[in-house]
Amino acid sequence: MSEGLRSGQVAEAAGVNVQTLRYYERRGLLAEPDRSSGGHRLYGEDAVTALRVIKAAQRLGFTLDEVAELLEAGRHRHGRPVAGLQDRAAAQLAEVDAKIADLTTIRTALVAAVDAGCDDLTACASMACCPIPFTDLAEENRHAGPCC
Repeated sequence: MSEGLRSGQVAEAAGVNVQTLRYYERRGLLAEPDRSSGGHRLYGEDAVTALRVIKAAQRLGFTLDEVAELLEAGRHRHGRPVAGLQDRAAAQLAEVDAKIADLTTIRTALVAAVDAGCDDLTACASMACCPIPFTDLAEENRHAGPCC
């Protein structure tokens, strides 16, 4: 291959740094590139696409191990649908929904703490009006009085 993109060009086009590019090569997420006569790595445009796919999958919550498995399954499907992405995406969606539920609970408590004027966690823990859900120990020590 006499023409191709050098490491810096590929990294820039894909929005990653060169160290990330090399790391993905070592992990097997990217194919070993051709070399120039001077020994420089030379990539095709497909490397940019692959990097963008990897980063997008990570943003969707997939680990690099999961991305590697999904890429490998895609390489071997030969035009046939491959089970895996749908199942993994559904599982990832369930995890996201659970995280959203947890974050909604946290948000509700934080909004209530701000609205109540909570300014001191220790003092707040002993106030009956504090909206922050403290442990059972705090429940036992609550007393009536103005909220923190």
